[in-house]
Amino acid sequence: MHLNGVEIEDTFAEAFTMRAARLTVTAINEQWARHAASAATGFATSVIGCGVEAGIEGTSALTPDGRAGVDCLFFASSKDELEANLIKRVGQAIMTSPTSACYDGGLTELPANFDGFSKFNIGGKLRFFGDGYQASKIIGNKRYWRIPVMEGEFLIEEEFTMAKAVGGGNFLILADSIESALKASEAAVRKMQEIRGIILPFPGGVVRSGSQVGSKYKFLSASTNTAYCPTIRGRVEASALQDGINAVLEIVIDGLTDRLVGQAMADGIREAVQVPGVRRISAGNYGGRLGKYHFHLQQLLSLSGGSRDE
Repeated sequence: MHLNGVEIEDTFAEAFTMRAARLTVTAINEQWARHAASAATGFATSVIGCGVEAGIEGTSALTPDGRAGVDCLFFASSKDELEANLIKRVGQAIMTSPTSACYDGGLTELPANFDGFSKFNIGGKLRFFGDGYQASKIIGNKRYWRIPVMEGEFLIEEEFTMAKAVGGGNFLILADSIESALKASEAAVRKMQEIRGIILPFPGGVVRSGSQVGSKYKFLSASTNTAYCPTIRGRVEASALQDGINAVLEIVIDGLTDRLVGQAMADGIREAVQVPGVRRISAGNYGGRLGKYHFHLQQLLSLSGGSRDE
């Protein structure tokens, strides 16, 4: 299968079940809401080393307090990991930011009868920072905590919504140069970021250090993806790079549903193949043995209006 003359490899991306939550951060203006959101979602590229994967979705359309707001998505491998990491990030990055407040952003992309919902306590645990002067208020069926701080008070919802989600959708862009690979990645990221309900957790949405399971060093669980490293293609037994491919970049997608991840992958690939110098599109998997979700590239593109022009 080819799109715009670019080969779409007959392979699939392997993704995993994760837990996700959306936080809405508000402040006196959007600049300060983004300061808090950026700090809270920082150092969150991979659960392997960061505990969570996170990103800013964009400006909140409607906030509980009517102020400027930013929505963030967080993904972790388990309920306990998500709760533990969010308590730290909200307490250290959002509560510390001037004029900030933090609310459950909800997961409206999922049906109301979805059986993967659960609640977890963030505000109810951070309230102890108030040293006994914290106060709660119930509005409707929700409890909020008012924690005194030096410029006033930090308002936070007691409970947040968590749901089963999908992490690790991906595709690889193989190009004749780093300039072409990066330009294609940037185009793909811009298009994919139009979709609400997904994040691209790596810097600028792109990762150059794709990994493989295991290592020659026993103390490492993962190491560089040698099959896709152009500088050592003559030294590895099974290089995946033919002549003329000199740079590979990967885009990783986490989403609230498999449909959203698949849509983002298809949209991103369609943008990437428009860039001159892109030679092939591939994806990372573990032979289908580890992840529940398999996103077959050719199938995704055919379902979204692709064609075979080989």
